[in-house]
Amino acid sequence: MSNVDVVQSEKPPLIVLNVTIFVVTALVTLTLVPWYGIHHGYSAGIWAFAVFFLVANEMSITAGYHRLWAHKAYEAHPALRVFVLIFGTMALQNSAFVWCSGHRRHHLHVDDNEKDPYSSGRGFWFSHIGWMLRDYKSGEVDFSNIPDLKRDKMLAFQHRYYAPLAIGINFGLPALVGWALGDLWGALLLTGVARLVLSHHFTFFINSLAHMWGSRPYTEANTARDNPVLALVTFGEGYHNFHHIFAHDYRNGARWWQWDPTKWLISACSWVGLARRLKTTPAFQIQRALLAMQLSRAQQKLALLPDAHRRPTHIDQLRTKITQEYEALATAVADWTRVKEQWLEEKKRAVIEHWEQASFQTRLREIEQRLKVQRRRLRVLHAELA
Repeated sequence: MSNVDVVQSEKPPLIVLNVTIFVVTALVTLTLVPWYGIHHGYSAGIWAFAVFFLVANEMSITAGYHRLWAHKAYEAHPALRVFVLIFGTMALQNSAFVWCSGHRRHHLHVDDNEKDPYSSGRGFWFSHIGWMLRDYKSGEVDFSNIPDLKRDKMLAFQHRYYAPLAIGINFGLPALVGWALGDLWGALLLTGVARLVLSHHFTFFINSLAHMWGSRPYTEANTARDNPVLALVTFGEGYHNFHHIFAHDYRNGARWWQWDPTKWLISACSWVGLARRLKTTPAFQIQRALLAMQLSRAQQKLALLPDAHRRPTHIDQLRTKITQEYEALATAVADWTRVKEQWLEEKKRAVIEHWEQASFQTRLREIEQRLKVQRRRLRVLHAELA
């Protein structure tokens, strides 16, 4: 093997600081944290602060770093910005500049092994944590994609003094809790180290498992998946397939019942004046994406029918029927969305009369009946494919 081949096959050098942080905090969490709990115990107060810090860290990453700054999904009051910046710093996931720049590159080059900083195409270990352990070219810092954030003096201050801020907050707040509750070591271990390890891996699951485990109801253009189980531990970020196609929506779980506490926090903040201009994807666009995926999968099933070559006429007829029914369903969804938006606009302007409101409701019920009929027809056609 030539010297050139040897150099090209070598892995990038380790980032010693990152490796040290991840290894030491993991070992302490697996050994000293349970040992101290068995021999000394943790008070209810320390457990409460550990949970509070964990939730505050995760929500500050999801609502702050991710949806507020990386995607500009809403605007936040300075008080909310300070809160998520403090606890986002405590999450020890780098400055908002570095985090958001890398995340924007991830969305722009998703699954590109050369340009996506944490491409799932390079395996679970790489996308989960490996990309932070070595000096990979795909992870090089480039702030050319965050000119808007660089104008933010608060974020610039955090980036400039990130190291002392991160160290001070990660040790200072747990130490303050320990001093107040009379158990310094217990607080440092549970609210400091164990909380940090859990916070890290909950976030890292989005880069790894959320691109490998779950469904793709909206798009198959990338590996992002929707997974309600992951949503439970990532504060709503588990609806990742939706997020990758509608990245500027302040919600990840678009349906009201989907577990997304981050969207509920942002919405609640908007009620009390701490957030505004919440961006949402029009219902028709969401339905159109769902229908397009369903149509694509129906056509794929048709192509895979074992006797398709023996009865091409029947298959062509079935394909035409399915396409027509999906187009009719898409039209009905568009009509429903248009009428609903007209109704809401008239109500907002406070000029709608009682009889006009009844007319809107009648039209909506008629369209909803069309939707039921279309869905029923599609179920029948899908049954033929089974």
